[in-house]
Amino acid sequence: MLNKDLKTSENKEHLPLISLLEDTSSLPYKLEEMFLLQKQLNDSTNGRNWELGSNKYGKDINWLRCIHMEVSELIESTPWKHWKNINSEPDMSNIHVELVDIWHFLMSYILQETNVPKAVSLVNNHCIYESVENISVKEMIKESEKLSYISLAIETGNMSKLLGIKNFIEQFFNCCKTSGLSFTWLQKLYIGKNCLNKFRQDNGYKEGTYIKEWNGREDNVVMIEIIKTMKNVSFDILYEELTKSYSKYN
Repeated sequence: MLNKDLKTSENKEHLPLISLLEDTSSLPYKLEEMFLLQKQLNDSTNGRNWELGSNKYGKDINWLRCIHMEVSELIESTPWKHWKNINSEPDMSNIHVELVDIWHFLMSYILQETNVPKAVSLVNNHCIYESVENISVKEMIKESEKLSYISLAIETGNMSKLLGIKNFIEQFFNCCKTSGLSFTWLQKLYIGKNCLNKFRQDNGYKEGTYIKEWNGREDNVVMIEIIKTMKNVSFDILYEELTKSYSKYN
C-alpha cells in the first residue's frame, strides 16, 4: 500500500477544466516527452527493434497481455469480492499507480504500431478532462474492465489494431477520469515510475538481485515522496535522488 499522504498531493493536481484548457499548448510537449521516455526505456530494457515483437534475449513481447494483467491488479485494489472485506475502502493510491503502469504498456503498444509524432497526435485531444472527486468503485471497475475487453478483442482478431488503439486511448482516459486521476498527476507519476523502472533495470531487476524494499518501504513509496517535493518532475534529478536513497538503505 502506498503512502496515505499521496492523496493530499493528488488533490493539489486537480485543476479546474478551464485551467486545463488554458494549458493546452503544453500538452503536445508533455506527451512527446512521455512517449520519448517510454521508447528510451524500451530500447534500453528490450533492445533495438523491440517493436518487431521480441526482446534482445528472444523473449516474446505481448503488450496486450501486459495491459490485461495490470487491469487485474487494479481491480484487486478495490473491494470487489462479495465474500471478503466487503466494507473495505479501495486503495486509490495504488489504483493510480496501476493506471500509470497500464499507461506504460499502452504507450508501448502504440509505439509498436506507429511512431512518436503520430502517437502524440492520437492522444493529444484526450488529455483535456476533469477527473471526478466523488469516485464510484462500481463505475471505476466497469471502465477498467473495458481495457481488458479491448485487449482481448485485438488479440483474438475481433478488432483491428488501429481501431483498438483509438478505443484504448479513449477508454484509458475514461478510466483516469472515473478514478480521480488528473492528467497533471498522471504525467508526474508517469515520469516518476518510468525513472524508477529504469533505475530497477540498472540495478539488477532482470537478474533478480534488485532490492525492492528500502528500509521497510517499497521503492514506489520512496519515489512518490521524492516527486511530491518537485514542482516539475525531472527524470535526471529523480534518478540521482533514487540512487542516494538506494545506496543509503541497501
